Amino acid sequence: MPLFDRLYNFAHWLTRNREEAEDLVQETYAKALKGFSSFESGTNFKAWIFRILRNTFLNSRTGLKAATVPLELEDDDPALPVEKETPETILIDRASEKTMQEAIEELAVPYREVLLLCEVEEMSYQEIATTLGIPMGTVMSRLSRARGALRAAVKLKIRGSSS
Repeated sequence: MPLFDRLYNFAHWLTRNREEAEDLVQETYAKALKGFSSFESGTNFKAWIFRILRNTFLNSRTGLKAATVPLELEDDDPALPVEKETPETILIDRASEKTMQEAIEELAVPYREVLLLCEVEEMSYQEIATTLGIPMGTVMSRLSRARGALRAAVKLKIRGSSS
C-alpha cells in the first residue's frame, strides 16, 4: 500500500484517535481505488492521495467540528535548546516532546495539517497547495500562523508547568 505509514500518521494527527485514523485511511484507499481513473499520469500521486484523505476527513463530522481557525496570534521567540545530553536533559527532552505533541494536537485543523505536511511529510509549499486545494500564499500564511500558535502554546505550557 503506497504511502500507508505517512497517510496513517497524518490521519492520526487529524483525528486524534487511532481507530478513526485507521478508518480514514481505509476509506481513503477505497476512494482512491474507485476514482483512480481521475488521477492524471505524470502528476503528484502523493499530493493526490493526501488530498483524498483530507477531503474525506473534512467531510466527516470530526473534520467539520475541528476546522475553525482563529485570526490573530502572538509571535514570540522559541526557547533555546540544551546542547549536552544528561539525565536532566533527557527528562526535559521527553517533557518537551510531550508538550510539543499536545500543542500540535490543540492547533486548529487547517493549521495542523499544513504544519504536518510541511514538517513531517516534508512536502513543498506547492505540493501542500495542491494537496489542500488552496493557493500557495495561503499555505505560507497558515504555516506562519501555525508556527506562531505552536510557539505560544508551548510557551504557555512551559510557564504553566513551572508554576
